[in-house]
Amino acid sequence: MKSLLHITNGDSFTSRLQSLQFKGDVITWREMLCEGKTLSTVGSESFWKTRFEFLNKNYKVSKSWFIEKTLKEYRSLCNHKQQDQIVLWFEYDLFCQINMLAVISWLKQHRRHAEISLVCSGKVEGSTKLYGLNELNDDRLMELYETRKVLSQDDIEYADYIWQLYCSDNPIRLENQIANNDFQFEYLSDALKTHLKRFPTIKNGLNDLENHILEVAKKHKPKSKNELMKDLLTDQGFYGFGDTQYERMLSSLKPLFSSFDPVKLTKKGLDVLKQEANYYSELRDNQMYLGGSLKYNFLYNTDTGRILKL
Repeated sequence: MKSLLHITNGDSFTSRLQSLQFKGDVITWREMLCEGKTLSTVGSESFWKTRFEFLNKNYKVSKSWFIEKTLKEYRSLCNHKQQDQIVLWFEYDLFCQINMLAVISWLKQHRRHAEISLVCSGKVEGSTKLYGLNELNDDRLMELYETRKVLSQDDIEYADYIWQLYCSDNPIRLENQIANNDFQFEYLSDALKTHLKRFPTIKNGLNDLENHILEVAKKHKPKSKNELMKDLLTDQGFYGFGDTQYERMLSSLKPLFSSFDPVKLTKKGLDVLKQEANYYSELRDNQMYLGGSLKYNFLYNTDTGRILKL
């Protein structure tokens, strides 16, 4: 009898999985490696130290919370040594795909002999909308599980390679992988494209999502910050971000807003949005990392879809 371990993308899906009474133990991967500095050595002491420093500084995550929620679950993963089948449950978006790469990189090193398979939600036949795991009904989830992709050694090596590139100090080499579709990661190309769009654009110094925030503020004229937040969370393409991440972005863009109740842009905010002003110089001292690269050491050219090193 083969023994099973499930690794999920978050708490709400873990409880859903448990309610469906799948065989095997469930571990929740509680991280958001799409934000802040990452080291390629997943699970090492320096890896967790780097992550805690970022989460503590930017999201006020306390040491006790980090130990209780993230490290305890990671240690539980380390203790699950017997399972010969490991099922990963992750979604199509950038948030999930980066976590998925890190988990596969860890498994490559520590669970060499296990069969690793992937259940990934996203496209559903007959619909243009992309779906998260929790948006699917039980039958659809069972169907995804039954048709899950068993990863080959090549798939595992490739995921690990992309993770190493993501953690390197230069995102340009990731660019060359976007068109690489020889592996069983249906949504990875879109996630990588989305990642590269997080570097500031040449035209106004804001990235794709920051420009989107200003665009929504101007176009939708939200009556409050909450309303703006709702609009941003429902229409975010491949990002998969949560409200805390948008909160953080809004605080860095605060000088471009004259009010949040109702939501209004300043004249400078409108000029930046129209690409008549550039906001790069106000942001460039911000030592913010995307993976292993400093965000403001690179520019994204929206016309060519290429990254330039400064």
